[in-house]
Amino acid sequence: MTPERTSPVADAWVAPPSLAAQLEAGRAARDEMPRERLADLPAGTRDPMAILDAQDASRVPELVPIRTERMAESPFAFYRGTAALMAADLARSPGTTLSVGSCGDAHVANFGLFASPQRTLVFDLNDFDESAWAPFEWDLKRLVASIVIAGASTSRDEKVVTDAALRAVRTYARSLRSGVQRSPLKRYYDHFDAVAAERAVDAETQAAIRAAVKDADRRTSARAARKLTVRAESGRLTFVEQPPTMTHVEPVVERNALTFFSAYLASANVDIRVLLQKYAIADVIRRVVGVGSVGTRCYLIGLEDGDGNALILQAKEAGPSVLIQYGGADQPSGVSRYIERFRDGGRVVAMQRVLQAVSDPFLGHLSGVPSDIEAERSFYVRQFHDKKGGFDTDTLEDGSFVWYAQACAATLARAHGQSPTAAMVSGYLGGGRVAGEAILEWSHAYAALSHADWELFRRHRGVA
Repeated sequence: MTPERTSPVADAWVAPPSLAAQLEAGRAARDEMPRERLADLPAGTRDPMAILDAQDASRVPELVPIRTERMAESPFAFYRGTAALMAADLARSPGTTLSVGSCGDAHVANFGLFASPQRTLVFDLNDFDESAWAPFEWDLKRLVASIVIAGASTSRDEKVVTDAALRAVRTYARSLRSGVQRSPLKRYYDHFDAVAAERAVDAETQAAIRAAVKDADRRTSARAARKLTVRAESGRLTFVEQPPTMTHVEPVVERNALTFFSAYLASANVDIRVLLQKYAIADVIRRVVGVGSVGTRCYLIGLEDGDGNALILQAKEAGPSVLIQYGGADQPSGVSRYIERFRDGGRVVAMQRVLQAVSDPFLGHLSGVPSDIEAERSFYVRQFHDKKGGFDTDTLEDGSFVWYAQACAATLARAHGQSPTAAMVSGYLGGGRVAGEAILEWSHAYAALSHADWELFRRHRGVA
């Protein structure tokens, strides 16, 4: 061995814990929180409508009825819109202290396809509004409960749903273990190639993947511009109104958009700043998106270059993460300081870059005061419809449904695998059999609780 040289670096150096030590620490965590207890539902009374009503109070009033209508449509639609309620329930449940960078809303409809900067299609998490640090099982339970609820909504055989849920947990555990056995750099570069995946599955699933890829390939920014815009007499690109889901904003909001756009550019990568110098803002319109997001402020920004080539960006309001606001999840000091400095728009962008294998190069954030409110709001910006697509769980055959559940679980494991505690989580889970049975039991019980909440919601909002 080379003789040690005295230096400030050598004096300060402390070896990070080994994989073996982290796995052992994870196994030791079972003493404090036995895996069987992951089956325990939250104790005590709760007022789910109070949480949902409080969320609506900060939203655009005329859009709240649309949110109510969409959430009342089905038990799964309601589940999609109640990440805050679930975070509050998880906070009151027995759980681990093994925190990871978390999506916060990892249900099966929040995974999908999109184009990488290299123009290949990748499959990954695609919604980070609620992202923050939280116990790993919060995301995993959110995913497995969504498998149970989505499976029930399509009247699948209980054996199929159980198989999908258990395989999801085991796939998560195996994928996480496989990841932590590689170097941090190698697992950083891991990604899910949607086209390559087609070669490793059965014929039905191959057909489902091909259909999703074909649909995603069509959903480009240029196609969105053709569908959503027309040319004004001046030749300027203008959005077509489709009330109430697409409406033009007040003139003062349009004027503010110019200022906001400059703030966005300051947060964007340098190459994007240079690229966007070739474009000018042509129009701004408010758009209603999603289920749980309805009522938050979301704008489409139409840009075009000197030859009429269009580009559409989406600026979406970013509120506090439900993991923090309703789940009370403690954040690392660095994360808290980052949120304080860059607000929740910055949080969403930062967490998306951490959790996704590849991210939209147009990501950026800003804070400002639109004219329709007095308080400052934070926004994040991304490209609109850059080959974005997904899988409709309602139409998948049973075998494809099980495959999709596993694909989501493997993707979630890759995201969680970026956290420093990933090996401890892997040690805690082991092969996933014990945790799988517990989380399956929890998910069935939570699905019943969520269904009761859905019925209460319909009565509470007068849509029963």
